[in-house]
Amino acid sequence: MDLIANLALGFDVALSFENVLYCFFGVLLGTLIGVLPGLGPTATIAMLLPVTFTLPPVAALIMLAGIYYGSQYGGSTTAILVNLPGESASVVTAIDGYKMARMGRAGPALGIAAIGSFFAGCVATLVIGVFAPPLAELALKFGPAEYFSLMVLGLVAAVVLAHGPFVKALCMVVLGLLLGMVGTDVNSGVPRFNFGIPEIAENIDFVVIAMGLFGIAEIVVNLERTEHRDVSVAKVTRILPTKEDLKLAWPSIVRGTALGSVLGILPGGGSLLASFASYTMEKKLARPPKHFGEGDIRGVAAPESANNAGAQTSFIPLLTLGIPSNPVMALMIGAMILKGIVPGPMVMNERPELFWGMIASMWVGNLMLVILNLPLIGMWIKLLTVPYRALYPAILMFCCIGVYTLNNTEFNVYLMALFGLLGYVCAKLECEPAPLILGFILGPMMEEYLRRAMLLSRGDPMIFLEKPISAAMLAVAVLLMLSIALPAIRKKREEAFQE
Repeated sequence: MDLIANLALGFDVALSFENVLYCFFGVLLGTLIGVLPGLGPTATIAMLLPVTFTLPPVAALIMLAGIYYGSQYGGSTTAILVNLPGESASVVTAIDGYKMARMGRAGPALGIAAIGSFFAGCVATLVIGVFAPPLAELALKFGPAEYFSLMVLGLVAAVVLAHGPFVKALCMVVLGLLLGMVGTDVNSGVPRFNFGIPEIAENIDFVVIAMGLFGIAEIVVNLERTEHRDVSVAKVTRILPTKEDLKLAWPSIVRGTALGSVLGILPGGGSLLASFASYTMEKKLARPPKHFGEGDIRGVAAPESANNAGAQTSFIPLLTLGIPSNPVMALMIGAMILKGIVPGPMVMNERPELFWGMIASMWVGNLMLVILNLPLIGMWIKLLTVPYRALYPAILMFCCIGVYTLNNTEFNVYLMALFGLLGYVCAKLECEPAPLILGFILGPMMEEYLRRAMLLSRGDPMIFLEKPISAAMLAVAVLLMLSIALPAIRKKREEAFQE
């Protein structure tokens, strides 16, 4: 009954005119950046963080959440029609989806992608509503030692599940932790690592780092790529899949939703890992598997369901523990902090309208996406004809205005350019910036909980092993680290990210 009452409160908040409007704007923008290659949800949310200053907290978070799960829908449309995945999670969808379009079955492919996404979105939202309250209750029993161990586990898992070599991902996390230490020591008030620069005396602004690493760096990398966009697509006639298609695809939708829901909760998970994992699972379960890669509808249904479920359940650790599971969630935490909201289990009790309003808005957003996507296919395809060289000046200008307005100082613009250069170097070295952002967000929080735990134990580090929950999480983190050292597991990991 509590769940029904809470959801009723959530829908009351989500269905207000203002919040419906921002939800619509979020999912529309999400679809747009999902369609356009080179513009991902991470870069877009980073650029829009300054805009959220003027918005109410609930409306701001509903809009940012809509951008994230809306981009999963948009990415599938162009992946199927023109073999151009606008979003990284839609890369797998393009394998069978584009083949179906070449066979004259673009309509059923788009239809099953929309059905799978909508089903997964609804189920994932229900999962959040059911599992978030007990997790938040459990989190209230956590002490400083448990929180510190949880964050260590989160960072280790993010490193293990990051793309590219393990050592590079670990180095990026360490760099993020070091950047998080810049500023004033919370306990003593002593400035540290600021090189006498007054603008970073407190800390380096999160928005500046995010916009530099994901906005500026992304622009430069995309400008280097040669554009070859063939937007000649077969005419989309029948959208609805046949009974045979539904019969074949339905089990894949259910399995993809279940797998995506689980992987979304894990640190380092989210939509990308979920889509790849579900496609691999369906390929192994398919009898016979030879049709995969040749236009099998299950190859569209499974990853599309998984990436939407993963995108939405990644909000669970954010809303209950205050721990980001991927870079987009790290940006969401940044947005909450900018609004004066401390992420964690107290949000549910102190701000129930925000917590349940966000959850209810996901249902509203998923319904909007189904209505938006299928009728507007022609318009999305037209957008692909816009060359990137015409888009990037506007993106660059928006980034500069955004960071300047943080403190009305040009220093932020120069600092953003510096982090943009760092992001570009990281891209060239094949170092993923996502672990850096997670390290930067979690670093100050880890330091705070470490100090609290050491104060409570009077300097005895055994407190982390004496607490059962803390010891269990540290043990899992050590096992994860050791597992990567095993040649067989390391090889499997490399294969998974290459597929």
